[in-house]
Formats: sequence, structure tokens, C-alpha cells
Amino acid sequence: MYRQPSPSSFTNRRPWLCGMLALLLGGFFGCGTKGEGGAVLVEETPELPVTRLVARDTVLTREYVADIQAVRNVELRARVAGFLEKIYVDEGQPVKKGQPIFKINDAEYRTRVARARAALSNATAQARVADLELDRVRMLTEKNIISKTELDVAQAKLRAAQSTIAETRSAVANASLMLDYTTVRAPFDGVLNRELLKVGSLIANGTLLTTVSDAREVFTYFNVSEGEYLEYVKTRQQDPARSSNVVRLVLADGTTYPSAGKIETVEGQFKSNIGSIAFRARFDNPTGLLRHGATGKVRLTNTVPDAVLVPQTAVFEVQDKNYVYVVDKQNTVHRKNFVPQTRLSAFYVVQAGLKPGERVVCEGIQDLRDGAKIAPRPVTLSSMLVAAE
Repeated sequence: MYRQPSPSSFTNRRPWLCGMLALLLGGFFGCGTKGEGGAVLVEETPELPVTRLVARDTVLTREYVADIQAVRNVELRARVAGFLEKIYVDEGQPVKKGQPIFKINDAEYRTRVARARAALSNATAQARVADLELDRVRMLTEKNIISKTELDVAQAKLRAAQSTIAETRSAVANASLMLDYTTVRAPFDGVLNRELLKVGSLIANGTLLTTVSDAREVFTYFNVSEGEYLEYVKTRQQDPARSSNVVRLVLADGTTYPSAGKIETVEGQFKSNIGSIAFRARFDNPTGLLRHGATGKVRLTNTVPDAVLVPQTAVFEVQDKNYVYVVDKQNTVHRKNFVPQTRLSAFYVVQAGLKPGERVVCEGIQDLRDGAKIAPRPVTLSSMLVAAE
């Protein structure tokens, strides 16, 4: 049977219920720490590294994919048709200027030379006959035995014979030239590349036989964006004495080529499809390590005067904009936007928005809020540059 509790039972349980309620509410709302006397302690001010921005001359280093080409790399093509009779030099071997490399069968061209020389001999004889005839006619004309018209005819025959001599001499020279073309020679000192045909191949006029490379010096071509090109040109115009055209070459295996190169020229127009322009640098290649068609990376350095650097660890992005926390005299941080000019390995070069003398928080910016107080721990920018290297 259900019995209604008496009022005295509630009275006896009230202290216990009140204690439990106070314990639960204290655990839910208690977010501070109480010290002696029940006072709430304020959280400690975070100590964060802070650096002061300075303006200093900064060397910017960028790398570009480079195409390596020999200073001279030419195709050797046949100037006459015929069968390939001999190959004097194997591919990959060095050659000297004028050295024979290929021999095309020359029997036909020797016959042409003999025929042309025979024609020249005949023309010479005909001219001799015409000359003698002219002397005879001149003597008869002087004695009024024949008319002067006969003299004019004899002189015309001599001129025709002399013209025939000139024509046949030209034929002899042309036949001799064709005969000389049957021997394909090296145009300069260099290295012979792959031979595309073998002995016995039928060759037509203009057939590509091989290429020869003179790689004692090489060109490296690399493309630079329009913005970086303008930066390069402006720096050299503002301070030519400080500017340098010296570049370094990083090889395909990651090693740096021992000899420095020099930028010689810049192409005349930008490539509209990629918005870049081609630079050309020259490198000495005395050991022959660099070969035509190789690849690498050109390392270009450019000195920016009075550049302001900001550590990348101090920068955060909000909606594609770059910000840092600037510390004022009261050690209060304020979010500030800036525009970077370029990005280095561990720093941004400032274009606008920050100036020398301002202090920025270097690390620990994830938990910071605008207007927060910090305890600055000074860090020099020089020490950060050394650590980044």
C-alpha cells in the first residue's frame, strides 16, 4: 500500500540534497583557479618570440629549368646522291676541322669531271682555230683582198669560242665540286653524334648523315616570368655596380657545376602562351662534361637593396591575404595585412604593408587573438637567417 511521505522526511534530507546540488554547480561553472582567500587567479601572459623588422640588402636566389646546347651544333647532310661507301670515324668520337667522316661512291662524279675537262680541251682548241682564222682574215682585209665584213665575222667566232671556254671551265669547276662533295668532312673541331646510315645505304641529295657538336662552350636557355624579368632589369638599372650576370648550373644529379656562367642576352619578346621570356647564359666546358641536349637548373641570384624580411612562421593567411601579429609598445598584438614581393626558403620579402622597426610575433601565432597581451622574447632576424641556412 502506498504511504505518503511525511514532511519530516523531506526536512531530514534537505542538507544532503543542497550539498549535492552545490557540488554539481561548482563543477560545471568553475573555470578559474582559486587562490588563498577564494580569489580567482588570472591566466599567465604567454611568452612568445618577437623580432624587429629591419631593412637590409638581400640576395634572392631562384632556380629555372635549363636546356643545355652546344655553342655550335650542326647537321651534316649529303650534297650529292650515291651509295655510302665508307665511314671513317665512329659515332661519339672527336673530330678535327676538315677531317673526312663519310665517303660516297664517286665513280659517276669522276666521269663527269673527265667529260667536263674534255669539253674544255675541245673548246680551247676551237678558240685557237678561231684565233688563227682571225689573223688570216685580218691580213687579207688589210690587203683589200676580202671585205671588212669577213673580219667582223672572224672576230665574232673568236668571241664565241672564248665564251665556250668560260662555260666549259665552269662545268669543270662544278664537276670537281660535286666530286669533292662525295667526301663529307667535319666543319669544325667537335664530337661526332649518332650516325644515321650504314655503309651501303643509298643516299639522296640532302640526306641527314649525323650532327657534329662543338661543346667546348655551352649555352643554357631558361625561361623567366615577366615579373621576375622586370625585377632583374630594374635592379641592374638602379645599381649596375652591384648587379651581376653570374649564374650557377645545377646538374641533373643535384651537384653544382664547378664553373660559373654568365648571362649574355635576353630574347626579344615574351612567349604569349606562358608569359615568360628566354635568357641565355654561357658556360665554359673544358672537360667535356656538359653535352648538347642535356638538362639542368640555372641558379640566378639577384640583390634587392633595403629589403624587409618577414619569417614565414610569423605569417598566416585569411581569405588569400597575408597577415602578421604586430606588437605595440604595451605588448599588445594587432593583426596587420601586408603584401609580399616574393618568397624565399623561410622568409617573405615585403612589398608593402610593413616597415622597418615594427615588431612581429615569430612563432605561436595559432592561439593568438587580436588585442591579446604577450610577454615578448626578443629574437634577432640575423639569428633566424643563420638557422634557415
